[in-house]
Amino acid sequence: MSTIHSQNRKHATIFQVALTGMMAALVFVATMFIKVDIPLPTGKTMLSLGNTMCVLSGLLLGPIYGGLAGGLGSFCYDLLDPVFISGAPITFLFKFAIGFVCGLIAYAGRGKTEFVLTRNIVAAVCGAVAYMILYLGKSYFELIISGSAAQAALVAIVPKIAASSLNALAAVVIAVPLALAVRKALQRAHLSQKLFG
Repeated sequence: MSTIHSQNRKHATIFQVALTGMMAALVFVATMFIKVDIPLPTGKTMLSLGNTMCVLSGLLLGPIYGGLAGGLGSFCYDLLDPVFISGAPITFLFKFAIGFVCGLIAYAGRGKTEFVLTRNIVAAVCGAVAYMILYLGKSYFELIISGSAAQAALVAIVPKIAASSLNALAAVVIAVPLALAVRKALQRAHLSQKLFG
């Protein structure tokens, strides 16, 4: 009996790792190809669906695997963009935070086996807002450290606030219904047990 249980657990883990890799690839592709670059005097920002895929990863895979998918996909993107390459490790941590926060909230209680709409909406909002706080805080303190006055630094990050808000809104509006659709598809294919236990 315990042998069967350990084999089922091993297969579930393999499935989770494979799905994590697939979601990391989707994060990378969404960030690389579904974006609008916005050049700023203080650096570059962008509108993209990368954060949407990070939120989706957390909603589907839970905190650890979801965080890894978001972090790894974004890290790989940064490694290929000369503007962002030096910040790749920080990006990994910040994007990991999106999936981790989303997964932690979405999987609380019965969320792992049952899709609870309100919990998933709250999870998506919290993950997106957590990233905004980290990203905008980093941008602000980088300007302060480089010698900008506090008010000048706030003014300089206003375009980043606007872009981050749009990315967060898109993440919530798109990822939550997508998570529901993917869960239903996994159930129809009899694969949800491998992912959700």
